[in-house]
Amino acid sequence: MLSPACPSRTVLRHVVDRWTPLVVMVLADGPSRFGELRSRVGGVTPKVLTQTLRSMERDGLVTRTQLPGVPPRVDYELTDLGRSLQAPIDALRTWIHAHSAQILAHRESYDAVGS
Repeated sequence: MLSPACPSRTVLRHVVDRWTPLVVMVLADGPSRFGELRSRVGGVTPKVLTQTLRSMERDGLVTRTQLPGVPPRVDYELTDLGRSLQAPIDALRTWIHAHSAQILAHRESYDAVGS
């Protein structure tokens, strides 16, 4: 993974990009429509969410199902592979909650020194 030529770098970049973990957390609750995903993730533009979902679909992490009706309905759902990301993301979330205050304090201290 440390080698620039290692294919796992591409996978790592997709799995830990800015939005993929948040989409996984939302879809862990079950299938969701685009608008609901966007609302629950918060702060993501429609364009970026579309790009994220397409990338996740391409990587086999989500399925996109278009349902009949007027207007047409599209649901996104985690695949088995996508669900397998829940445990590592939950572990990272637990670590972040446990250490956020400490990290923010270090940042304030570092910034106060003017480095």
